[in-house]
This record gives sequence, structure tokens and C-alpha cells, in this order.
Amino acid sequence: MLCSHLRKRVRNCIKMHGRLKVRTSAEEAARKKLEQQQKVKMFRAAMGRILEKKTAQEYDAEMMELTAKLLSSNPDIATLWNLRRLCILARPEGEDSSAVFDKDLGFTEMCLMVNPKSYCAWHHRCWILENAPKADWQKEVDLCTKYLKLDERNFHCWDYRRYVVEKAGVTPEKEFTFCTEKIEKNFSNYSSWHYRSKLLPLLYPNVEDPSRPISEEKLKEELELVLTAAFTDPNDSSAWFYQRWLLGYAQPELDLAACRIDAKQNLAVLSFSKPINLATGGYKLTVSCCDNCNDASNWMPATDGNTFDTTWTLKSAFAIKQDSNPGMVSIVTPDTKELTLQLQTIQAEGAVGVKKPKFGYEFGSAIVDVLKAQLASCLELLEYEPDSKWTLLTAALLMKAIDRRGYHETIRQHLTKLETVDQLRKGYYLDLASKWAIENRLEQWIEAGTLSEGIDLSGLQLSVVHYTPYLATADAINLSENRLVNRNLGVLRDLVFCRRLNLTNNAEELDTTVLKLPLAEEIIHNGNEQQQLAKELPTKVESLVL
Repeated sequence: MLCSHLRKRVRNCIKMHGRLKVRTSAEEAARKKLEQQQKVKMFRAAMGRILEKKTAQEYDAEMMELTAKLLSSNPDIATLWNLRRLCILARPEGEDSSAVFDKDLGFTEMCLMVNPKSYCAWHHRCWILENAPKADWQKEVDLCTKYLKLDERNFHCWDYRRYVVEKAGVTPEKEFTFCTEKIEKNFSNYSSWHYRSKLLPLLYPNVEDPSRPISEEKLKEELELVLTAAFTDPNDSSAWFYQRWLLGYAQPELDLAACRIDAKQNLAVLSFSKPINLATGGYKLTVSCCDNCNDASNWMPATDGNTFDTTWTLKSAFAIKQDSNPGMVSIVTPDTKELTLQLQTIQAEGAVGVKKPKFGYEFGSAIVDVLKAQLASCLELLEYEPDSKWTLLTAALLMKAIDRRGYHETIRQHLTKLETVDQLRKGYYLDLASKWAIENRLEQWIEAGTLSEGIDLSGLQLSVVHYTPYLATADAINLSENRLVNRNLGVLRDLVFCRRLNLTNNAEELDTTVLKLPLAEEIIHNGNEQQQLAKELPTKVESLVL
């Protein structure tokens, strides 16, 4: 009887202990709510007192104590760090400034222990070091090394490290070694790969082609390293992103895209690969065949209301100098970088030139062999993991780097499969497929030299239109049989010289009233008029193939 009674008590204790561990009762919820209310009350009281002292401009020891109390639990309140800086600047004369700054450095370390990724704490540390009588920059480098041992992917600390390394005079060679050690320890380290991409051009520049970041020999080594990292964990994206940089798939540099001067229409267009503000007055423009085109401040953005724009227009009575040889457009940016564009045609009625965009690097045979070997490895991996999204995408990128025209259909197949495999990023793959499809047509159009005639971009399944600044000189654009929607029409404002625009058979009924093309005669977006425009498009353009 006693044993039965003891067993019952044990079972009750077990049940009771289970409920205590979970702690989901109404009493526990009430306790937490009360505790939170007390914290809020204390926070409001402290903030109230701080704001009173701020209004009275009392930047004293009490202000430092109050801000420290709040920041030690939440170091992301920028206003409180600003008040601490005012307190430090308002310190009494004769006070040991070194001790004040050192104490606040120690305080930031304590705050970073609470939140190692606090923007405000890292920024305040930079301010302290910049304003202290003496800063120990090497100590800061060592501190970064310590923090990165705790979390090698803390990008705030990596940013801070780049800052203090420059101040401490640490050589790029030492930092490159440090990056390599971090990558070898953990391939999934975006910040270290990024830092590596900044150091490589300093240590291994491409002397033969300054537009390329690193030498071919070093590029070969990096491609082998990144392949090892990528295949160690195919699902990790950090190495794949670094490989894209190696292959040249980065954001384009600022460059001249196209220029057309039409003396009959009294209209000129000048377009760039990225938006700029010509109206600032810091640009020096020279158009060799047109003297009254050379004042950059007279040019206006193609889109009303824009300050920065890719495409700029000028209305004037132009006199074309046909003896300009070579016909060049040159613009010097405020940072003294010169951009140039060759004019392919110069006649009495006008001049035109379009620069072929950089669709990626042109690699030598040795690098191409490495890329082919990597492509073979990707295809082999896809046999075992056919739905590996990073491998599918990288295979497409490698094919494009090796022979974008020859592999075009296979590349499209990979991107189409990615729409299913990685549905959350379907829009990205559609966008990428559109961009690469336009590249082929655009390249052929520029090579044909018919830069003021029409270009056929129909039937490419475009979900977006890229490279519109390079199309600013064309008289006609055929964008029928695509998947364009109303939100895609904004970029078409770059088509300054377009007279005939065909938008029939796209994804939905398009509202073309938003388009304000200065020379537009026809903007067609219904089936009856499509055939009429197709007949007018040059045969040479219609025959273009992917």
C-alpha cells in the first residue's frame, strides 16, 4: 500500500516538473508582461531625463551615465551615441582627454559584446579613434582578428577591418594571407571572398588589359580555388558569387553608350551605361563634328523630372563638320576619367555611333580551357544532383563565358529549368534570360552598322528590356511577341529617335500613354497593325537570329 502511494506521488511530481519547465501558464505570461512594463517605464524615464538635459544643453557626467545605462542594453540608438560625442567634445578643460577617449573605446567593446553587429557602436568607435589625441591602429587590427575568430562572417567587423588596416599601414600581402586563411577555414564567408576581390587587383593587376581586374595567370589559380570551394558545398552561394566576379559578371562601369545628331530634326541624343547628372557642370564634353554640342550644361534628361538619367537630349540647329576624322565623342567626368565613343557615320544630315557593351570578359585560350574543364565538372555534378540551382546557374554562366552564341539554346534551357527548381527567384531567371537574349540581337545590330535603322527584338520571350541606352539611335523597335507588362514601359523612354514601336502580342494590354517619345509616329499594340509595321522593318533586321 505504501509503495503504491509513493509511486503515485512520484508520478505527480514528474507531471508538476513538466509543467514548470514549459512555463506557459497565465501566471508566467503575466509575470513577463509586468517585467516588460517595468523595463519600458525605466527606459521612458531615462529617455525623458536625457531629452531634458539635451534641451538644456547639459552635456555632463550625468548625461554620459544615463546614455551608458541605455546603450549597454541596446547599443542601436543613434541619438544616444550622438549625445555621448557632444559630451566628450564639451568636456572640461584640463581633463585628461586620452583617458576619456580610452574609456569610451572600452565602453564600445562592452556594447559590441551585447550586439557585435551594431552599426552605431562600430561607427562611434571610428569617431573615437579619429578624434582621440593618439590612436593605436594596430591594436584595432588585432581586435578585429579576435572578433573574427568568434564570428568570421561578421561583415561589420570586416568593414571596420578594411578601415583600420589602411590606417595601420598593413600591407595588402598580409591581408590577402589573412583572407585566404579565413576562406580555407570556412568557404561560406561572403565578406572574406569580397575582401579578396578588392585585394587581388592591387597584388595581381592585369598589365596588358587594365579593364580586367587581375592577370590571366592569377585568374586561373582563383578559378581552381573557387571550384574547390563550390563543389565542397554546392548549395552554398558565397563561392558561386565570387566566381561570377571572376568571370566579369559585375555591374557595368560608367561609359558612353550611344550618340546621334540629326540636323534635319534638330535633335541630338547622348546616352550612358549608367545614370549621370550632366547638369552639374562638372563634365567636359567634346563632340568633334559638332561645335554647338559641346556645352554639357545645355543637355536635358530624356525623362522629365529626372536629375540623374542614362539618356540626355539636345535641341538645336546643328552644323555637322564632315571632315572630322576620326569622329569622336569625348567626355571627362568630374573625377577626371575620360570616356570616348567612335562615331561610325558622319554626314551632312547627321552623325551616329553606338559602342558595343561589355557582355563579359574575352578570355585567352588558357582560361577558356579551365572554364571548359569547370563546365564539364558542373555537368557531371548535375548528373547526380540535377536540381542543384547553383550548379545549373553556374553552368549557364560558364557556357556564356566560353561561347555565348554557340551555347545560347542550352543556356536558355538551364534558365527555364531554374524557374521550376527555384521558383522563389523565377523573376530573376526570366530577367537574366531576357538580358542575354537581347545581347545577341544587339551585338548583331551594332556589327551590321545600321545604327539609325530598326532593330528586331521580337519573339525573345522578354520579361524586361535591357540595354535601352544603346537603342537610343534606332528609328524603329520591334518588341512584339514578348512578355512585357506596363511596368516595363518606363525604360522605353530612352528610345529618343524611335518613330515606330511595335508592342503587339505581349503579356497584357499595354498602356502606351506613359511613353512620350519626341519623334514617335506609330506605337502599335494591336494585332491588325502589327503586319503593317513588320513589312516596314528592314529585311536585314528581320533576318537576324539568336
